Amino acid sequence: MDMFYIGFRDPLFSIIIFFTIIFVITFFSYWWSRYRRKEDNSHLDKFLQQFRTLPTKNELKILISSGELSRKSWMLLAASYSKNGDYEKSIEIYNEILAVTSKEDLYETMFLLGKTYFKAGFLERSHQMFLEILKYNPRTPQALHYLLLVYEYMRDYKAAIDVLEPLDELNEDILLDKAYLSALALLNDNTIGEDEKAQQLLNLYQKSGKLAFMTFEYLFRVNPSLAWENFNLDDAELLTEVLWRMDSKDLNLDIIAKSRYLKELYSARGDVNLSDGSSIFELDVLIGLEGRANATLSFEYVCKKCKGSYPFAFNRCTTCHAIDSAMVEYTLSKDFVKEFSEENNSFQ
Repeated sequence: MDMFYIGFRDPLFSIIIFFTIIFVITFFSYWWSRYRRKEDNSHLDKFLQQFRTLPTKNELKILISSGELSRKSWMLLAASYSKNGDYEKSIEIYNEILAVTSKEDLYETMFLLGKTYFKAGFLERSHQMFLEILKYNPRTPQALHYLLLVYEYMRDYKAAIDVLEPLDELNEDILLDKAYLSALALLNDNTIGEDEKAQQLLNLYQKSGKLAFMTFEYLFRVNPSLAWENFNLDDAELLTEVLWRMDSKDLNLDIIAKSRYLKELYSARGDVNLSDGSSIFELDVLIGLEGRANATLSFEYVCKKCKGSYPFAFNRCTTCHAIDSAMVEYTLSKDFVKEFSEENNSFQ
């Protein structure tokens, strides 16, 4: 017994006991955490399994009303489906959330549902949803902005312009939207001739100082002389694709000679020989080739606001809905049109 008490009082014995306790606690903590993680993953897999195929409306209603997941979790799930382009599932979830949601959260859910309808292309349903929100909450700028977009996509430009009035009362900046919608209404008015459209569109551009691409893309297409007369050389780079694709007969050499950029651009295309090089790599290469290779420029457009990239020009970004936010980027590519033309000539 004395030996036991001596060992018990030995500091080394205490240290051994201490580390043994730590080991036991660490061991059980490790395996308990693994067990809980496995259980959590199993629960999550079981939950997600229900959405690998869309539940029926009744099944979805039961799942949401059961309260197994919070409203926030369901909203995140609906937003995730919408982001991935699975609008059907997102709409089903939002509709069922509306059936059980509280009054204070009602309009937020309605707004998200209206946005999803808009993204999915159900414009009339989106229209009705935003009108319902504005019926009880008329001072909701987000809903007004989306209602304006719905009218624009439906080509009801008069109604879209009418939406600008309440936005103006809410101290929203509407000048660019008004000019843009007025230009769209003008371009889609079949009762006005091309020359009158061109003049009115030019007036809108000069008044707003915006919509250069929208204005001159139309002017160079229907009335190149009027376009050159009112052309602002500061807009030349933005309009590179329009200028690059113009017929040689429509060029104004007097104006081209006044701009270093235009001289380089049309020297690269081979219409003139006014520049022997360029600080822009693509133009410099084309000037140096002097038409000896089937090379040309290909274009893409980037939104200044959201940085979204598109292979075609736009006046309103389809992602962030910003107006007049496009900037052009171009690269060298093979000129398939020229190659095809040469091949046809070789068979004649």
